[in-house]
Amino acid sequence: MASNRPPARSDLEKGVNGLHLNDVSLDTRALRPRFHYEGTATEPLVPPIYHSSTYILKSVDDFLKVMHEGGSVYSRLANVSTESAESAINALEGGAGSLVFASGMAAISTVFLALLDKGHHVVMNIPVYSGSQVLLKALVSKFGLEVSWVPAGCSVDEYRRNIKPNTKMIYGESPCNPDMSILDFEEFGKLSSSLDGVISVVDSTFGSCYLQQPNKHGIDISLHSCTKYMGGHSDLIAGCATTRTVDLWKKLKTWQTSLGCMLSPHDSSLLLRGLKTLPIRMKKHSENAMAVAKYLEGHPKVNRVMYPGLESHPGHEIAKKQMTSFGGMIMADIKGGVAGGRAVAENLRIVTLAVSLGGVESILEHPFTMTHGSYLLTPEETEENRITPGQLRISIGIEDTDDLIADFKQALDKVVV
Repeated sequence: MASNRPPARSDLEKGVNGLHLNDVSLDTRALRPRFHYEGTATEPLVPPIYHSSTYILKSVDDFLKVMHEGGSVYSRLANVSTESAESAINALEGGAGSLVFASGMAAISTVFLALLDKGHHVVMNIPVYSGSQVLLKALVSKFGLEVSWVPAGCSVDEYRRNIKPNTKMIYGESPCNPDMSILDFEEFGKLSSSLDGVISVVDSTFGSCYLQQPNKHGIDISLHSCTKYMGGHSDLIAGCATTRTVDLWKKLKTWQTSLGCMLSPHDSSLLLRGLKTLPIRMKKHSENAMAVAKYLEGHPKVNRVMYPGLESHPGHEIAKKQMTSFGGMIMADIKGGVAGGRAVAENLRIVTLAVSLGGVESILEHPFTMTHGSYLLTPEETEENRITPGQLRISIGIEDTDDLIADFKQALDKVVV
């Protein structure tokens, strides 16, 4: 069959506007020829990685057509690889449109810069991802924003009580980083819908877009660090934002284009690959985490466990209502303070000590000395974030359940209380 195929030819061999291969020098031949596709048109099963920074236009009028009708002209504006990832994310989120960014913080930064102006007021839960808190503090100092902090896991009425005439945004995380508190999406969406000009934003990273879809509950913007569950393999840095309306998408797109914080084509391809296995991974993450959470909750050297799937979790009933399962993230407070937390973190053999989360491998970190400690926050802010000395943020992977439990058992045996 292969013997019947013709050899590959360039466009110059076929002729480009009357210009042929023999009309140009070897220097131009090395640079200019493009593959001339012949035969039956087919489409690759996996979208290719579009590395090109710019795109060929057939006429000058095509530039404005692309800008108004869609397509690619320059990869800072649009790239087929990034748009492939965006369309897949939006299909899961059920929004009006998605955007992918160079990191989760790039997505959060763009949302803040695109939608907040001097004098605006934000209501945000605490604890919250420390990067979000530090960024908002910087914007308060630099641009005169106002912030009211409400306890993570509180009733939406607490947000309502903090609304001011200049409130522009209400912001929540669910499950919350790192203490796993739950926000009621339905009530949160209703609140923002009842307030003229107030935008609701939820960082949904810990749940993933497979287990929960904030936009479907009337929430305006759903944020993710795609580095975590959506990528799933600890091999990329990415973020995304999905909006409930096209108008909001356009505002974020304008700022993303100006800031230049879009995701690269290569990382977009990795993200798209990760999304394909998200359903089966999240089921295994959830199954493993439930078993480990139950084990830790019953262990005499553990003060407290926060996992939405446990009936002891204050937000368990809300989580059942808005999550299809409960994910892979656990907060466990180990007895013995810093020494107890460190003893577990440093003696596990399968679960690895590392920041980040949501990958196929189980990892954990010690917030009090790492992500929510003096590196980013003052002692007062660490306390406000409800970070205790023995607290561990655990990201359960997809290893064998019994192996994970055995690993925690031998590490907890080393805790002295």
